[in-house]
Formats: sequence, structure tokens, C-alpha cells
Amino acid sequence: MSTSTTRTPVRGSTAGRGGTTTAAGRLGALARAELTLLGRSRATLVTAVFVPLVVPVSLRSAAGEMDLEANGLDIGTMLLPAAIGLSLLFAVYAALTGVYVVRREELVLKRLRTGELRDNEILVGAALPSLAIGLGQSVLLAVFCALLLDMEAPKALPLAVLGVLLGLVMCAALGAVTASWTRTAESSQVTSLPLLFVSMIASGVTVPLELLPDRVAAVCELLPLSPVVTLVRGGWTGALSGGEVLAAVVTALAWTVLSVFAVRRWFRWEPRR
Repeated sequence: MSTSTTRTPVRGSTAGRGGTTTAAGRLGALARAELTLLGRSRATLVTAVFVPLVVPVSLRSAAGEMDLEANGLDIGTMLLPAAIGLSLLFAVYAALTGVYVVRREELVLKRLRTGELRDNEILVGAALPSLAIGLGQSVLLAVFCALLLDMEAPKALPLAVLGVLLGLVMCAALGAVTASWTRTAESSQVTSLPLLFVSMIASGVTVPLELLPDRVAAVCELLPLSPVVTLVRGGWTGALSGGEVLAAVVTALAWTVLSVFAVRRWFRWEPRR
């Protein structure tokens, strides 16, 4: 009589897989699986795709009552950075907070860690669909706003691109941080609200920082989304000085580094009990 022993795969092992896979291949496979799951979640899909495209419409009436011209702005340079900021908040930050929590509570993350995938690959692979949605929305919003609002060509396009890329990475990292302290999928809709509200009110989304008193604006510039909105707006107006660009980039990088550190220190891979 023969006996057999079932062994749990060791992380990093390639036994029984027919060869060693590449990091790009592993990320691609995980991203495709995550995209399929994302398409099945109507709530997440609505939050990620439709909310960022609808909310900016409500800001246009409010923008008409602001003294934008006195601060070198117009409807376009007020709405476009706001729309892109909202896209990053909802399509990337809020969506990924829920994704990480759901996958953790369903033991998906725990199972993935028993295979070849490394921890950072699991987090990045799960984030790729949301990042792609956020990037795609930013491009579409830029095109539509330029056409519908008759905006001039951006005077410093690389700054706007830099702002969007920094925002994508930072919002993904912040989503993982928020998921670390979120117990259930339902509560993820609550734990993400503080950053959403603060960013919408005080990061130049609903009211440009140029319209705020200097002391208030100086504090608001330190919020996570503020450097993204500043760089995108400055990319169109060309009004940012070298020092302002450097300050915005440093602020965005600081939030990203702190978020990555927090994820490495406190991210939970198993359900919170």
C-alpha cells in the first residue's frame, strides 16, 4: 500500500509549473484576472468609471461664480485638473481600497502568496486595471475638456503628464494603506471617505488654491492630491515657477514614500478578525 503527501507550494518555487515565469508574465496574468473580477462588480465599476465623469459637470455652475480671471484661470483650467483629480480619487484610490479588502477577506491574497508571485507583484498586479482606468479617463477628460471648453494648448504638457503619473502611483499606494486598516468590504466605503472629502474640498478640486488666502493655501498644498492638481493646472497655464514645481513633486513623492513604507509595515494579507 502506497501513501502520498500533498505539499503546499513554497513561495518562489516553480515546481510543477513547467518552467520559470517572468515578472511581466505574472503581472499580466494577475491583471487579466483582476480585470475580469472588476467587470463583475457593478458597484466598483460605477465608482471607478462613471462617478469621475459625472461629478465635474456639477462643478461647472459653481466655477461660473468664481473670480477665475483675476487669478489667471478660466473654466477649462479650473475644471480639467478637478476632473482628473476626481478620476484618481474614485477610479484608483477608492476602487483599490475596496479591491484589496475584498481580495484579502476572500483569502485570494493569502493563496497568491503560496505561489511564485512576490508581495509587491500581487499588489501591483491587482492595481493595474484601476491604474489603466485612471490613466485612460485622464486622457479622455483632457481631450473632451480641450474640445468642449475651447481650451488653449497646454504650455507645459510634461508637467501635466508628470502630475498624472505621480497621482496614479500615490493614489494606488494610499489605497493599499487604507485597506490595511479596513475590516470589511462594506466599511471600505467609509474608511476612504475622509481622504475623499478632504481632497475634494481642500486640494484645489472644488476651489482652486489660487483663490484661497495665502496661509490657507500653504497648508492645503501639503495634502496628497494638491501637488497633482497643481502640476496638471500648471501644465496648461504654464504659470508655475521652478520652485513651485519642485515643491509639488517633493510633496507627491513624500506621500508616496510614506504610503509605501506604511504598506510594507502594516498591510494585512489575511482577514482581520
